[in-house]
Amino acid sequence: MSLKKKKEVQEKAPKKPLIKRRKPNRSVWGDFFLYLFLAFVALVMAFPIIYAVNSALKPLDELFMFPPKIFAQNPTMDNFSDLFVTMGKSWVTFSRYLFNTVFITAVGTAGHLIVASMGAFVLAKYEFPGGQGFFKLVTVAMMFSGYVTAIPNYLILNALGWIDTYWAIVIPAFASPMGLFLMKQFMEGLPTSLIEAAKIDGANEWKVFAGIVMPNVKPAWMTLIIFSVQALWNNKAATFIYSEEKKTLVYALQQIQAGGIARTGQGAAVLVVLMIVPIAIFVFSESQILETMASSGLKD
Repeated sequence: MSLKKKKEVQEKAPKKPLIKRRKPNRSVWGDFFLYLFLAFVALVMAFPIIYAVNSALKPLDELFMFPPKIFAQNPTMDNFSDLFVTMGKSWVTFSRYLFNTVFITAVGTAGHLIVASMGAFVLAKYEFPGGQGFFKLVTVAMMFSGYVTAIPNYLILNALGWIDTYWAIVIPAFASPMGLFLMKQFMEGLPTSLIEAAKIDGANEWKVFAGIVMPNVKPAWMTLIIFSVQALWNNKAATFIYSEEKKTLVYALQQIQAGGIARTGQGAAVLVVLMIVPIAIFVFSESQILETMASSGLKD
């Protein structure tokens, strides 16, 4: 084909319309007030954390100062050192309380994630008799708080012989309806064609679940981890666990916090210690959730 004919073909070919970037319909002052409002909201949300940390750094005389001041004038770590001295005087060591809490939180979260994900995969991608009715039952179970189900849970766990053991807290965490509901709703948006293509390539059910489904629903199970860790880390377990050597760190720290005026500084330090892990888990997980949601957009 000659150059002349090529030019004629290119001229006759339909031209693609130019995509113009949409400019935000806001003025400079609009942007200014928007960022000012967001900064105000961020400050309001961060204020409780800032105040709690500064209270833990205040000496005892500043804690009772009136009017109270937000920031510590003479910051000190005495409250934390006194807290660990008090914990060291207990006949159960601090490391034992910490191990109990970490074990319950880690095993309960892992079990909850596995059970909820596998159950949600079956409910979302397979049709079987009673599937819709079972999911409705899970949805109804979310309406009942822990106070309503406390007595039935205790009777069942007592019949199984799990009272005063770690399993009294860990096993019920596996069956939390919130995780199953969250994972099922998210897995329904996963393209069925992707799963069918993997099966055509020879992947079995386990490979489809572990290699295809779970990586593509990362935002859901990272959110599930945040909720599960927060619930288990802050669980006192006082209703089901009676032995002191099996009690959680939260229970031991709250007993110190309830020690009266003399332990006000230690009580402020307790709040900081208790909120470190949930906040750290949330911060690291949230960044991964946003990154995954921004980079994953699958459509049938």
